[in-house]
Amino acid sequence: MNKGKYHYIWISLVILIFGIIFIPKIVNRFNEGTIVETDRMNVKDPADQLAYIILNGEKRKVPPFAFMNQDSLLITNEDYLGKVYVVEFFFTTCPTICPIMNRNLVEVQDEFREFEDFGVASFTINPDYDTPRVLKEYAEKYGITDMDWHLLTGDREEIYQLANVGFNIFAAQADDVPGGFEHSGLFALIDKEGYIRSRLDDFGNPIIYYRGTITEAQGTNIDGEEEQISILKTDIKKLLQE
Repeated sequence: MNKGKYHYIWISLVILIFGIIFIPKIVNRFNEGTIVETDRMNVKDPADQLAYIILNGEKRKVPPFAFMNQDSLLITNEDYLGKVYVVEFFFTTCPTICPIMNRNLVEVQDEFREFEDFGVASFTINPDYDTPRVLKEYAEKYGITDMDWHLLTGDREEIYQLANVGFNIFAAQADDVPGGFEHSGLFALIDKEGYIRSRLDDFGNPIIYYRGTITEAQGTNIDGEEEQISILKTDIKKLLQE
């Protein structure tokens, strides 16, 4: 028998052994429905990954902060490490967008109530009035119960620096507007390492922040802008799984 025939015999034996050992296992996985589930869990679609916000070539991170919460406890950015959390800037006497924003966040709170690694950081832009006692009453009024939802107050200049420079979320005193303060109704989403994250838009650019002033039930506002609370919830889930 020549070498070619020996070669084909060995190939046949290898195929036979493979079939005897592995084919029954593959068949069992199909029958149990686990092959598709396992493979799907192991493959991550790049489109499902949330983008980092890049500034000057570096991933943008939450700056250090230290403020008092509604329970008069000192809370810093390090207290949020290991947690996915949402950041907002608001004030308790706001007559316009803040009530909508915080009702939306209470809805988010309730959806993620069972997750110990989820939280919210709400920074008041009127710290002279919004003392811990006032913030505590506000929390009770809105049903804020998550132990990792801190309503934060402190030095006025530090808060405005954090808003306008640290997050680039506009906040300012404005005596000519209702409530005396002007601010955007945006939410920032932070990952467990303290980086600002967001999904990409249809053009492949990060949306950066999420609209907090439109409810899911409303759908769109008078300007035709769509609500983003539903996608915020989806993206929180993605970061919790990272």
